[in-house]
Amino acid sequence: MTYLLICVPFLLVSAIVAVVAQRRIEPGARARRTIALAVGAGILLVLTAVFDTVMIAAGLFGYAEGTRLGATIGLAPVEDFAYPIAAVLLVPAVWTLMTTRRGAARLRAASPADDHTEGGAQ
Repeated sequence: MTYLLICVPFLLVSAIVAVVAQRRIEPGARARRTIALAVGAGILLVLTAVFDTVMIAAGLFGYAEGTRLGATIGLAPVEDFAYPIAAVLLVPAVWTLMTTRRGAARLRAASPADDHTEGGAQ
């Protein structure tokens, strides 16, 4: 089994949850969120490249040959970058899904369901 096969399910689940969350926010906020996710992903990928390279160079961990694609960024195999990408997609998506559910529940609780004062009767 390769590291890529281990990473693919995490990326797929993260992408699906991110798409669902993206559809739950207003269209105007979608563009801002996309920019924020891109900036966050860029920063996280740079940090991953630097720190994975340092840890691999220090001998803290390594990878078995034949289980990697072969391409690296610094000393880090490209498969290592799947986890930060999954995190950048998944964490804000879960936050959005949780807060939109709470917001909808608050709206339902605040609105009177059985308002019998129609027609101005008091």
